[in-house]
Amino acid sequence: MFNVEVIFLFPIYLIFIDVLSVFFNCRGGGLVAYSDAKPHNAVNVVESSPTAANKKRVVVLGTGWAGTSFLKNLDSATYDVHVISPRNYFAFTPLLPSVTCGTVEARSVVEPIRNIIRKKDGDYSFWEAECFKIDEKNKKVHCRPVQRESPEGKEEFIVDYDYLVVAMGARSNTFNTPGVEENCHFLKEVEDAQKIRRNVIDCFEKSCLPNLSEDERKKHLHFVVVGGGPTGVEFSAALLDFISEDLVMLYPTAKDLVKITLLEAGDHILTMFDKRITAFAEEKFQRDGINLKTGSMVVKVTDKDICTKDRGTGEISSIPYGMVVWSTGIGTRPVVTDFMKQIGQSNRRVLATDEWLRVEGCDSIYALGDCATINQRKVMEDISAIFNKADKDQSGTLTTKEFQDALDDICERYPQVELYLKDKQVKNIVDLLKDSKGNDKKETLEMDIEGFKSALSQVDSKVKFLPATAQVAAQQGKYLARCFNEMEERTKNPEGPPRFRGVGRHRFHPFRYRHLGQFAPLGGEQTAAQLPGDWVSIGHSSQWLWYSVYASKQVSWRTRMLVVSDWGRRFIFGRDSSRI
Repeated sequence: MFNVEVIFLFPIYLIFIDVLSVFFNCRGGGLVAYSDAKPHNAVNVVESSPTAANKKRVVVLGTGWAGTSFLKNLDSATYDVHVISPRNYFAFTPLLPSVTCGTVEARSVVEPIRNIIRKKDGDYSFWEAECFKIDEKNKKVHCRPVQRESPEGKEEFIVDYDYLVVAMGARSNTFNTPGVEENCHFLKEVEDAQKIRRNVIDCFEKSCLPNLSEDERKKHLHFVVVGGGPTGVEFSAALLDFISEDLVMLYPTAKDLVKITLLEAGDHILTMFDKRITAFAEEKFQRDGINLKTGSMVVKVTDKDICTKDRGTGEISSIPYGMVVWSTGIGTRPVVTDFMKQIGQSNRRVLATDEWLRVEGCDSIYALGDCATINQRKVMEDISAIFNKADKDQSGTLTTKEFQDALDDICERYPQVELYLKDKQVKNIVDLLKDSKGNDKKETLEMDIEGFKSALSQVDSKVKFLPATAQVAAQQGKYLARCFNEMEERTKNPEGPPRFRGVGRHRFHPFRYRHLGQFAPLGGEQTAAQLPGDWVSIGHSSQWLWYSVYASKQVSWRTRMLVVSDWGRRFIFGRDSSRI
């Protein structure tokens, strides 16, 4: 789910702005494409264009939130940029639940990646292909085209790089549950949303056939959603609206037979939200007739029923269904898994990067988005180096002034320190160390290395991993593009914190995620909003805020106008139920 800052825009106003933009923002652009006839089964090495011969080559894998944000903010005049992705568009994934029910059309939430890069000056190339191997030692990526004329015609090609940006996203995590891959729908891509939409209509059409019993009709009209996270909750709410507002009028005999079941292995849904939102969502779903079953783990899925195990009692039950949507988290893509084995990260779930988004152990490879996570360095690993750096007079003890002088640099390099201080409700490290020393006189506070270690021994318990959301990926892409744009300047004039284990400063400030809020549409034109500062809003006003924010965050004026017009069409004519 995409979390965005609050911008109050009204849809009618956006339509007016969008129409004006068509006249004032249209401009031409060109994209140079290279094509050479090669025999089948050949492996081609991609050469740089003559104009890019003296530029560093940046290869970007993926056109999701992270990759697209990086491309939009990168100074293309500095680099020779090659984009490789199996899909030739960017998708606004937070609106995929709306696509499944026809509230928004699939074409309205996608923007061709060539439309984005053609507006950039400089050397850009895009290839619709999948990367199946990353050769870190030789700085090459091995790719194969998505379009293949025959199984024998797998014409592969190799692309050299100076810098590699891995932004390939993730796939749905099945937890190796039997039958999930074969019998469940996922909701990660636009194609997934389109399949779900067709399948919903199929279930209603099947239920109307005259040769079915009532039990068979109930089976076809039983929709099961696995996973009580944002995606599962949003889809359940969108499906309920689609059924209650549109389909029951077209299929009156199905009105009393439809059932939606939401399965969650944990004790509550929307656990990443404020408890007030979680409680409201659970109460609303039960009131609206959604069968919410928490503490239910799926152990097997067949083509006819889904088997669950009650976490409390251990009882196994079987539930017949018409359609299952699986939304239980993310897993690693095979190419990323192979790359992790190659660089010695095989014991991890996703790629580990440092605070500058550089893959650990690889100087020229960066990873961002859902395929990676920042491995925040621990304070206790560097405690001696931090102490020595702060002890400027090398007296073997730290004074109050020495603590204070080093505080900002320590908090920037190790953000868990700031979180720990906030949790302890102390103003700064000085107060923390004073309390641990039992000394009320700040001016006489001194501490040796053992006392320093004792005072900070619990700091690393506050290390947090970033959530796998579109907001995080977009901020990472923007941050990394700025680093690339200023790389030459910052090599000469570093702006980052001091190197505690070395001399000088880091080139850049570490990446810091800024949480701007999150939404959870709950159906019935009601949305829960949680914004910075512990501000929570639930109801119809938050729904209009959701409309405004999501419209304003579209990647182009074209998609913004299409989305707003889709919302207007739905209000006037309802959702389309045809199976196309």
